[in-house]
Order: sequence, then C-alpha cells, then structure tokens
Amino acid sequence: MYLSKKDVLSELLISLPWFMASFVFAFLTWYPVAMFCSFMFFLTGLRQVHNAFHFALGLSKQLTHWVMFILSILMLGSMHAVQINHLRHHQHCMQDEDVEAKSARMRWWQALLFGPAFPLMLHKKAFEVGSKIQRKWMIAELLANIIFIAMVFTVFDITVLKYHVCVMLIGQCMTAFFAVWTVHHDTEDHVYMARTVRNEFKRIVTYNMFYHVEHHLFPAVPTRKLHIIAQRLDEHDPNVEIRTVF
Repeated sequence: MYLSKKDVLSELLISLPWFMASFVFAFLTWYPVAMFCSFMFFLTGLRQVHNAFHFALGLSKQLTHWVMFILSILMLGSMHAVQINHLRHHQHCMQDEDVEAKSARMRWWQALLFGPAFPLMLHKKAFEVGSKIQRKWMIAELLANIIFIAMVFTVFDITVLKYHVCVMLIGQCMTAFFAVWTVHHDTEDHVYMARTVRNEFKRIVTYNMFYHVEHHLFPAVPTRKLHIIAQRLDEHDPNVEIRTVF
C-alpha cells in the first residue's frame, strides 16, 4: 500500500501527457489521433479518481477531495457522486443496492445503450444517500461543470475546448460499458464476482485498470501495485478459475 513521493507524483501526472496530446492533435485537426489520446486521458483519469475514491493516491484526505474536484471539471460530472456509488458497489457488490453494477447484468449491447442514462442515475442516487458534506462537494462540482461548459460554448469560442467537452461527454456515456460491464459481466456465479487480466502487454496498455478481482479483494491497494496482488493470488491458489476481461 505504500507509495513513495515519486509514486505519488507519477499518479498525479499520469493523465497529463494524454490530456495535452489530445489538445495538440485536436488543434491540428488530426481528430482520429486526438480521439485516441482523449480515450487514454479518460482511462488514466479514471485510474486517478478510482484511487481517489479509496484515498489511495498517497495524499491527505483534503487534497484527495480537491483532486476529485479538478477531475470533475476535466472529465465532467461530479466525481464525489461517482465515489458514493462506487463505495456502495464494494459494500453491496452485484446486489440490488449496487446501482453502479446495474449494467453488468445486461447484454453488451444493452450496456452500451444504457450508457447515457448511467451518469444521471449515479448522480441521482448520490444525492439521495450522500451526507451533507458530500452533497456540498457534488453541488460545487456540478456548478463548476455548468460554468465551464457555458464559458466554452458562449465566451471562449475555442474549437479544441469544444472538442474536449464533446469527447468527455461521450466518455461519460461509455463508462457503463467500459468501466462496469467489461469487468463484471457473467460473474454472478463466480467466487470473485469480477474479472481480471494476466497478460503483461494488456496490463501495461490498460494501466493496471482491469485487475478488478484484485481490486475488490484489496480496495485500499493503489492501482499501480495490483499486478503484485495478482501474482500472489496465483501463487496462493493456482487452481482458482480466473475469468479475464479480454
């Protein structure tokens, strides 16, 4: 669980190269490349907020809250709202109370179609069950979103900013499939109720984000160290069936 200062800095900056590259290629109107970079920014941004949800960034709780606030603006939506549902997901995994995992019980195409409704459902549930302090963070993040989007489309008139807002909205609509369905589908009957990866290349290109079995067993372990947990699990009991994401 320990993170060195170098690890902490790496986690805080891990999405920055993809974020900057997406803007550069969008400015050059190389949109296919820009969209790939935006996808990778969203993936690494999810890694950052995911660690923040479990206070596994190596920062104080107060600084972690501010990291979620900043990423709420960059990725759109309220990350505190997503955090509430994600922690409930760990508490009630794949049960009726687990709103986050609703798409995991769908077919793949249904999870894709469900995508636009997914963020709205998460925010609604978060406001219903969140504490007073959590609601304040959510309101602040959503207000910041409204101000940012309004300025992008009415004040700045900068094409790359409009591009960024549009691709982040698409990204939010894809999370029900990529962030939930891929790691939980068809696992209700499995001891772990989650999927994982074992291929080293797949591990690297997905930034450790698909070690979901390991994450559910040890949610306080930072994402960058989940491959160590995977090795220990395999050594502990190599006979347990491992269902992979891909």
